[in-house]
Amino acid sequence: MAAFTRLRALLQTPALQSEEDPAGRQILVEPFVPGPEVAVEGILTHGRLTVLALFDKPDPLDGPFFEETIYVTPSRLPEATQRSIADVTAQAARALGLTDGPIHAELRLRPGGPAPAAAPVPVVLELAARSIGGLCSRTLRFGTGLTLEDIILRRALDLPIASLERERAAAGVMMIPIPRAGVLEKVTGLETAVALPLVEDVTISAHPGETLVPLPEGHRYLGFIFARGATPAAAEQALRAAHAALDFVIR
Repeated sequence: MAAFTRLRALLQTPALQSEEDPAGRQILVEPFVPGPEVAVEGILTHGRLTVLALFDKPDPLDGPFFEETIYVTPSRLPEATQRSIADVTAQAARALGLTDGPIHAELRLRPGGPAPAAAPVPVVLELAARSIGGLCSRTLRFGTGLTLEDIILRRALDLPIASLERERAAAGVMMIPIPRAGVLEKVTGLETAVALPLVEDVTISAHPGETLVPLPEGHRYLGFIFARGATPAAAEQALRAAHAALDFVIR
């Protein structure tokens, strides 16, 4: 009942009331899918899926809300699991009638069974005909020097693409969560965070004086941290170290 009341209030906010989609007036209730979560960045060509990146999400997303934080690629999952994720994503794209263009999918790896060695089962949470959101595409660089946006545009214009292979370095992004509601006064530790090894950039998108609203009523992050290293573990560690160096003064 508490969740229903909170959702009803959320649906009555002006931002959602302005949506013309009838589904914006509805509440979707789904069973919880246990297991780690991943994200697939891909592109469809005549119905064939090419996976451009498979992102691990190392932080547990077990509720009550599912605020994403860290994305790291390449995935550290076994090759067989990665192939299974790609196959299920391709099936979902076909089921939606998608044939050409970028897709972004989120999946959970549900435990496969009582046997310890049972392979996890990829379960689609969502799939959209778009690329990854926000500034997160900056984590992806391809061997030809193309960005993700370059590849999408060249594919749409039917222009040649020399290679879809990503650069070998591991990369990660952290979407900085809002720790609590209030007015942002200042951010300290930014220079320290940027100077840490493997950290490429720290972008603070919130500005002093801005009112911060955490999820689920809120719909944004404080900013983004980018890191690149020899291994996914090194990139993840750099992201966490940079986040620990930041202090957000919220009144």
